[in-house]
Amino acid sequence: MLPHIDQLIRSKRKTIAIIVQRDGKVIVRAPLKASERQIRQFVESKSGWISEKKMQMQEQAPALQKKFTAGERFPYLGQEYALSVVPGPRAGLRFEGGFSLNQNSQAEAALLFEKWYKAAARKVLTERVRFYAQKFGLKYQKIRISSARTRWGSCSSRGTLSFTWRLVMAPLEVVDYVILHELAHLRVKNHSATFWAEVARMMPDFKHQRDWLKKNGRFLTLE
Repeated sequence: MLPHIDQLIRSKRKTIAIIVQRDGKVIVRAPLKASERQIRQFVESKSGWISEKKMQMQEQAPALQKKFTAGERFPYLGQEYALSVVPGPRAGLRFEGGFSLNQNSQAEAALLFEKWYKAAARKVLTERVRFYAQKFGLKYQKIRISSARTRWGSCSSRGTLSFTWRLVMAPLEVVDYVILHELAHLRVKNHSATFWAEVARMMPDFKHQRDWLKKNGRFLTLE
């Protein structure tokens, strides 16, 4: 097999294409008449891209699913808190310097945690959005908390700001970055250089927070 290639598929296609799968395997699709030399040269010319894609796939590998057992840790604003499973008549989930789950509520633990995170997200995000909107003289329509899995935030054409509840698991400065990103869309609707200049004006070190989210976003989940 040619270097960097796990599988070579020939067909009646006209061009050579490279696919990097989630497990890191590299598949090359090539024309029937393409020589090994042509394929080798093409793949070698894309070696940097292949390495980058493999790293991305590793970073995007799914996090371990939560089991909601004693000692398991759950993130909130960048800090991890251990879960205690406690006896007693009081059902439900509480947070007082750590998470406490009644042992009779373990069957519904996932729903209780999601409900808690949603409430926390609404409180934190509402406060932070109001603060930054006032600071930078921006007006939005309303705030919506979603259950989006692949999108941290969005800004509608009418000025509605939407944020996934998972965002509240991240450090506060990362939360602020996503907020400012969406607030910037109130002025610039696209992701042009003008848009990123607006984000940088409000948060000069935004790239650090954006990089953190790219590397660690997959851990902000209960699944």
